[in-house]
Amino acid sequence: MRDKKPTSASASGRFQKGQSGNPKGRPRKSKTPEARKSAFDVIVDRKLTVMKDGVQHELSVEEALLHKTYQQAIAGSRAARRAVLKMILKREQALAEKAPAKQGKIEFGIEHDPENANDALVILGIARRYSEGPEDQYDRLKLEPWAVQAALRRRRGGSKLTEKEIGEIKRTTWDPETLIWPRGTRP
Repeated sequence: MRDKKPTSASASGRFQKGQSGNPKGRPRKSKTPEARKSAFDVIVDRKLTVMKDGVQHELSVEEALLHKTYQQAIAGSRAARRAVLKMILKREQALAEKAPAKQGKIEFGIEHDPENANDALVILGIARRYSEGPEDQYDRLKLEPWAVQAALRRRRGGSKLTEKEIGEIKRTTWDPETLIWPRGTRP
């Protein structure tokens, strides 16, 4: 009688109890940084050639996306504005973490209150502060012409601007004479 060789598989094709069907095991994941990159990382790291004022510039896809987000925020997109505000907050937090610890509180000019809408308009460059005289006790703002122009461009349909509305726009805008008014409106 012949001696049987011990095999890992029985005659039925199944492995014996306690023996692995895959003796080498699962292959390990590659530890190279290139192998761990997601598809998004690969795209964001690519360079684009962009023409600006007749000159070629190289931008990463990430820089191009940020630039487009800024343009959309300026054009009035609420989602883009939220994204820009989040980027600003994230940057401010990163700068605060890197800054050396303050020994005492030193005040430089006007402090901004994040809960104050006027401060937000000033920080974003949508408005500037002004005063009507030395005894003016109010926080007065005038809107930047680009912001007013963007709002006028976004006006869809509706009625024509009234004389009162035109006067209010002129009163609350820096350099209102630079504005391009909607068709049918006489400033």
